[in-house]
Amino acid sequence: MKRLIRPLERLLGRLTSRTGERRLGVAALLAMAVSGVLSLAVAPPDAAQGNVQRLMYVHVPAAWLAYLSFTTVFVASAAYLLTRHGHWDRIAAAAAEIGVLFTALTIVLGSIWGYPTWGTWWTWDPRLTTTAIMLLIYAGYLALRRLPESPSRRARWSAVLGVVGFVDIPIVHMSTVWWRSLHQPATVLQPGQPAIAPIMLATLLWALLAFTLLYGYLLALRMRVGRLESRAVSSAFLSVPDLDPGEIDAELAGLEVSRG
Repeated sequence: MKRLIRPLERLLGRLTSRTGERRLGVAALLAMAVSGVLSLAVAPPDAAQGNVQRLMYVHVPAAWLAYLSFTTVFVASAAYLLTRHGHWDRIAAAAAEIGVLFTALTIVLGSIWGYPTWGTWWTWDPRLTTTAIMLLIYAGYLALRRLPESPSRRARWSAVLGVVGFVDIPIVHMSTVWWRSLHQPATVLQPGQPAIAPIMLATLLWALLAFTLLYGYLLALRMRVGRLESRAVSSAFLSVPDLDPGEIDAELAGLEVSRG
């Protein structure tokens, strides 16, 4: 398993470098601009829902980024528990913040889309309910990371929750299959041909690519901030004159585990 982790570490190192961050930022900006043109000017309105259906080109990619973020949390958390390398902990923390943001955006956009379609802003539909639970799980994950514990212990507890919390992701995705739901079933990730017009499918796939590039940029940016935060905390410990040297050594050892 550790042999599989090392190539991934090298790839992530290149992507989250300053050069990789800038390239991801430029690519994301261009891809998002093209996505906006395709979504608003090229793709036709839906025959039944009209222009409100154009929310799909943001709603679905936002949900995809939530899945991608929490999958990253799962992989990074498992890697941290195996290796105790601090950069995996930073990756998990950064991905969780992005995931919570886009999960909340998914719910808000779904409510805006659902009101003219269902006649209500919110209903305890299986897809909506499981998505709300997913948001609470990872909001709890971020709260756990704020506990005043030693960095190494906090990282270990967070990694365990990052692994266990992933169980909700397939439940969210399969909720429209397992239970009766107002939410429409999957239109792309389903057996057979996608239930969507080719031009709409192409626009949606481009939007998914654009949002994925945006995710990579946000992840790289947040990891750089995380490295700066770790250095600031290390400097703060070294500048406090009243701390016992043994306490300083213990805390810095924990930070080294957290920083990698």
